[in-house]
Amino acid sequence: MTKDSKTLSDLPYSQSELFSMGKRRVYEGVSLREIAFPLGGIGTGTVSLGGRGELRDWEIFNRPAKGASLPYTFFAIWAKQQDGKPIAKVLESRLLPPYRGSHGIPTGQAPGLPRMSGARFIGEYPLARIEFTDDDLPLEVSLEAFNPFIPLDSKDSGLPVAIFHFTLKNMTSRYVETTVAANLLNPIGYDPGSPLVKEFEVQNRRFQFFGLNLNEFIQETSFAGILMTSHKYPAEDPKSGSLFLSSTWKDITYSLRWPREGWWGDLQGFWDDFSTDGLLDNNPTAELSPDGETDVGSLGLRARLAPGETVTLPFIIAWYFPNLTNYWNQEPAARGKRLGTYYSTIFEDAVDVTRYTVSNLKRLEGETRKFHDALFSSTLPDPVLDAVSSQCSIIRTPTCIWTQDGSFHAFEGCHDRAGCCPMNCTHVWNYEQALAHLFPDLERTMRYTDFKVNTLDSGHMAFRTILPAGCCTWNFKPAADGQMGCIMKLYREWKLSGDIGFLKSLWPDAKKALEFVWTSWDQDRDGVIEGEQHNTYDIEFYGPNSMMGSLYLGALRAAEEMAQALGDTEAALEYRKVFEKGSKRLDEQLWNGEYYIQRYDPEQVKRYQYGEGCLSDQLLGQWFAEVVGLGYLLPRDKVRQALKSIFNYNWKRDLRDFANCQRVYALDNEKGLVVCSWPKGGRPEIPLPYCDEVWTGIEYQVAAHLIYEGFVEEGLAIVKGVRDRYDGEKRNPWDEVECGHHYARAMASWSLLLALSGYEYSAPEMQIGFAPRISPEHFQCLFTTGSAWGIFSQELKDCHFMMKIEALYGELKLRRIHVSIPRALQEDVTTAQVSRAAEDEDRASSISIQKDSDRFGNTRVAIDLGKPVLIKCGERIEVNLVGALK
Repeated sequence: MTKDSKTLSDLPYSQSELFSMGKRRVYEGVSLREIAFPLGGIGTGTVSLGGRGELRDWEIFNRPAKGASLPYTFFAIWAKQQDGKPIAKVLESRLLPPYRGSHGIPTGQAPGLPRMSGARFIGEYPLARIEFTDDDLPLEVSLEAFNPFIPLDSKDSGLPVAIFHFTLKNMTSRYVETTVAANLLNPIGYDPGSPLVKEFEVQNRRFQFFGLNLNEFIQETSFAGILMTSHKYPAEDPKSGSLFLSSTWKDITYSLRWPREGWWGDLQGFWDDFSTDGLLDNNPTAELSPDGETDVGSLGLRARLAPGETVTLPFIIAWYFPNLTNYWNQEPAARGKRLGTYYSTIFEDAVDVTRYTVSNLKRLEGETRKFHDALFSSTLPDPVLDAVSSQCSIIRTPTCIWTQDGSFHAFEGCHDRAGCCPMNCTHVWNYEQALAHLFPDLERTMRYTDFKVNTLDSGHMAFRTILPAGCCTWNFKPAADGQMGCIMKLYREWKLSGDIGFLKSLWPDAKKALEFVWTSWDQDRDGVIEGEQHNTYDIEFYGPNSMMGSLYLGALRAAEEMAQALGDTEAALEYRKVFEKGSKRLDEQLWNGEYYIQRYDPEQVKRYQYGEGCLSDQLLGQWFAEVVGLGYLLPRDKVRQALKSIFNYNWKRDLRDFANCQRVYALDNEKGLVVCSWPKGGRPEIPLPYCDEVWTGIEYQVAAHLIYEGFVEEGLAIVKGVRDRYDGEKRNPWDEVECGHHYARAMASWSLLLALSGYEYSAPEMQIGFAPRISPEHFQCLFTTGSAWGIFSQELKDCHFMMKIEALYGELKLRRIHVSIPRALQEDVTTAQVSRAAEDEDRASSISIQKDSDRFGNTRVAIDLGKPVLIKCGERIEVNLVGALK
């Protein structure tokens, strides 16, 4: 802990709470209530696994559908011990109160059937695990669910599938026969956006959207299952599509449709049949459903287990809804236009999706586990891993879409039945870092949209996108924060990819976007943004402020670097000149001794400003500069003091006595960082909107910035405060909300990993570096670049400093490596060896070492490898510095 940091006694957490590592977060009891773990691919929508084992929030129909459940859709188990009586139960733990409904709990949830007595949920995205408990069953039962998630492999991370593996172990001394059945309603025709659905949700298999639904048994060499379609809708209708419930298991039993007789004949008929012997009717005759009705199909997997034997039974649910249309814009050129889904350009239907998944399942599962294991083997505090992993799930929720033309787009978040605040909002996506570092190819399509579609010849950039791209332009004033952030994002994408052609193609438009400032916000080119500045708070700031100002300074520095790389020397010199003036003037005008403020004329501007306030976002551009390696935009000592002020004044350890008349995301004894405070007085009568709110995206951004500057405990306290609020009982841990569910700003959490590892990377320079902020004696962390991902580790032992970079996916070309050795542990580095494990190549004779000091006084060692070294998947490079320890 740094000497000018708060003491730990001033923080509401112990050191063990802040720095605990390797402890799985387990949810059980009432903490299962709000859990909805999203399963689905990029741009495919999701179905969520609930904490009890239920399937909920069916959002696979090209729009959000929070709360949408499919009646009679559940897993069930039948078991019979040798010479014993059969037992059948729904594979969910018991329903949690309250029990609501004018006629009791809807029968579509099968509430009256026997269930497992308990469940423990462990969610480590992208893998979810449920351990069921029950005293009656002779079997121990667990479930693992996932969707392939492989960084840098967008296609295989964009499969419209959910995979379920039920593992059963015979806990008795006798043989046990068992069947696990998956029951699925054929939902083709369901439209979560219809006013009828909003008025009353589908409760059973009868609804006016249904009719001519067809369940067919499909069997191929490697899998079999039930294909669900409808003959009611033409192929181009948005409601047209298919689902396929299947398994690779060979011993199966199935039913294409439950009985259609009586009020409750559907469920009663299935349960009477299944609970008797675990067998279904196995009738292959397909039959169209009557108009206004659909059917439930069941697929059962059978096994016979010897005493102590274990078996894993797999299910795959695949979906195919190719007709994404623009339902959110009112402009005639956009409304109702078909955008399509990217996965529909690869696959023909849900069976085709399954065919690919099954054929590649070993690889898909293996690489997904490899990513999971690399991430969760990181020696990062548990709340950080929880925040980083849970929020990268946003990429694959209905917040994000991947259209047929290959472009990635996104809302800010999701309302219950529609996307919120479309599309590609530049200032909200300033905070996001997960997509950029996990799937940089998709992030680059967003930069193309920013500069090639939304930037006018004048340099005015629309901060929202109307789809289809280019059909018309968002007719609103430009957003100063979003436009400057896009320059920094372009720099990030170039550094991660090293693609000079990509940079060259967008550079003319990026120059226009930057130099637009000189015709609007900084006409005198003094480096300080003034005038009317629309921004992420949905209002206009007036006059100089460090939030817009630091983003402008960051954009100038990023543009300088890009101009130099492209040989645009004149522009680079001009950007440097304006930057230097702006850095000096902004500091002089806005520093109040503790933090940066806003200067404006309250006589001219009556509302929505913050003036003398301490804004949590006041150093947003400086945080972004840390992420992309641009250095200090403002004096370091003042940056550090401002961060301390933000933490001291804006982070509330208890909100019970805090008055907030705005939207409430944290309350009572919860902890949270408010958007703005006025510790010295001067709060305007009508301050900026949202000033008293708590936004997780800003919390993560500030926490990471604190960590970058060495205030590790304070940063971790903010992160733990966030994740304590999302505890499964009060809120869903995989759904941080702001203006909508799965809000994109929360993907700022990825910068926590970057800050704690001190990660730096430049593909153009073939250079990578690390400077861990915690446990430098033994540190390990996932890293990602534009071409590879893997594990970085370092260890200080005896008289050696040992560092290893291992590629687990892709390949990485390096010429230079930076490491940072803590000053308390160092002596002069005397020798160094670098080797590649794949070739056992000793490169000691070709390397050179340079040493300097980092911002904390530690020795920064730069190792030049002499010539580029290519590290392929499965290979590693090791550095051994001798004499690094006392």
